[in-house]
Amino acid sequence: MKRFIFAVLIGLAWLSVAGTCAGQEPKLALVSIPKWRAILARRVQEFGHRNWIVIADAAYPAQSRPGIETVLTKTDQLQVVKAVLDELGRAKHVRPVVYLDAELPHVGEQDAPGVGEYRRALKALLADRESRALPHERIIDRLDRAGEKFKVLILKTDLTLPYTSVFLELDCGYWSPEAEQQLRKTIAREKK
Repeated sequence: MKRFIFAVLIGLAWLSVAGTCAGQEPKLALVSIPKWRAILARRVQEFGHRNWIVIADAAYPAQSRPGIETVLTKTDQLQVVKAVLDELGRAKHVRPVVYLDAELPHVGEQDAPGVGEYRRALKALLADRESRALPHERIIDRLDRAGEKFKVLILKTDLTLPYTSVFLELDCGYWSPEAEQQLRKTIAREKK
């Protein structure tokens, strides 16, 4: 497979050079996908319910659980949030449950210049999604526990505002919490 991909890339490069030498504009251009986006696309396909994806600020700590993978994006945090939500939007098998730090609404502009604009932009980005607020430490504890049994992907951004990480707990995309609750009631009734 690697040889095939290499041969295709060489062929495309040759066509590009040949077209340029003949005075024509190249018809194809190779566009490289940032590494973090390629990892994200693979993880979304691999992950299922109970996995997590975190879009973190620059000071987010590297966690030590073996199931937790940290990837540096070197990208604007809101762009990463949008890319993750878009990728999850194309997945039929999972849907995100959004958690935000409960501290975020209380961070003052005087202590963190730009936080008000960030909150407005994040709210617009999450406009059609319900989000849940939990204290930062509780979310970190949940991630730590999840990392014992399930994989967690942390996409670390260059944002330097406190309490701005966006936590996405993946749930089943084709089975709702209401359907699960109804199933449990049916099983309980049938056991009687």
